[in-house]
Amino acid sequence: MAEHFKIVFEGQLRTGVDLETARLNLAQLFKSDVSGIDRLFTGKPMTVKRGLTRDDAQRYLKALNDAGVEASIEPEQPVAWTLEEVEEPAPARPAFEQAASPYAPPRASVANDWPAEGELKVFTLQGRIGRLRYLAWTMVLSFVGMLLAALCFGVLSMSLIAGGLLGTVLLVAFIVVSIQMGAQRLHDAGWSAWLLLLNLVPVVGGFFPLLMMVVPGNAGPNRYGAPPPKNTRSVKILAALWVVFLALIFVGALMGGLQKVKEEVQATTGDYEQTLPYDDDSGDAAQPAVPVDPVDPPDAGDNDEDQ
Repeated sequence: MAEHFKIVFEGQLRTGVDLETARLNLAQLFKSDVSGIDRLFTGKPMTVKRGLTRDDAQRYLKALNDAGVEASIEPEQPVAWTLEEVEEPAPARPAFEQAASPYAPPRASVANDWPAEGELKVFTLQGRIGRLRYLAWTMVLSFVGMLLAALCFGVLSMSLIAGGLLGTVLLVAFIVVSIQMGAQRLHDAGWSAWLLLLNLVPVVGGFFPLLMMVVPGNAGPNRYGAPPPKNTRSVKILAALWVVFLALIFVGALMGGLQKVKEEVQATTGDYEQTLPYDDDSGDAAQPAVPVDPVDPPDAGDNDEDQ
């Protein structure tokens, strides 16, 4: 008689896997909604599959381990039949298992059904993008924004009303797309998109965009979806160019600030020197005395002759 096995699950998670990620993975694994998966995490042993060969049991156990949970393989006790007890028994199934179970042979392993990489979409708050792709998309958005701003100024020179309306629409569109890309970047790190509000906080908003550029994303799937696709060569080139451009802007701003400080110091020093009093007495004392020729007194004889 062939030996059969069953898969038993007690709600245990694998090391480093949070409950939310495991629930999402199991929902995708069992082709069920997330609320139905909650019945697996009651802490009681539950049989998720019966009547398996050893190879099939190992395959299903691996699928559950890849989903982030721990399960075990247990042998099923053989049933002794007598002629009086022969009848058609109804197959026993767990409450959560659907009729078209993804585990039913000869289907392939359900672990192959999950997407290895997420789908890229720019104009959405869903999904994930990595650091380099975030830099590349930001560069493209910035240059497109500058071109549209030049167009807006051209329209503004001809009509103030049309230029103002066009500028308002372009500004709102730029902000919306920036929020969508920022949300996907935060999702890649497992963070909520509501953290984008930190950009409005004084001081914190000065360095939080830099944090978004450097914080690494999760290697595997998280509650926001599968990991993003690998970076292409064009993404890497655009990201490198954007980093160089930002570095040049920072250095230019730093040099301009230092030059401004230098000019302010020179102007302040000049004003201070002009306010200093001059010492005239000491200046006169330093000058050499000029000799004066003595005047001869008038001769008394000459006075008599004149008389």
